[in-house]
Amino acid sequence: MINREIFSYRLKQLRKEKNLSMQSLAQIVGLKSKGSIGQFETGINIPSAEILVAFAEFFNVSIDYLVGRTDKPEINK
Repeated sequence: MINREIFSYRLKQLRKEKNLSMQSLAQIVGLKSKGSIGQFETGINIPSAEILVAFAEFFNVSIDYLVGRTDKPEINK
């Protein structure tokens, strides 16, 4: 289950750490507009599994970290 509050906070923090605009991040993960990123960052919507994987891969963090299941961003291999 996705903790919307944690997910939205972490997505925004990760985006800002990379100095990316919402539009840039949207393009990187294959979304058509920055509006979707804004909705994710405010907790209005949650991403599809495909987009969630794209976020995790781009930011090099685990999906569990993004969705609030762990506080450790490392990917366990």
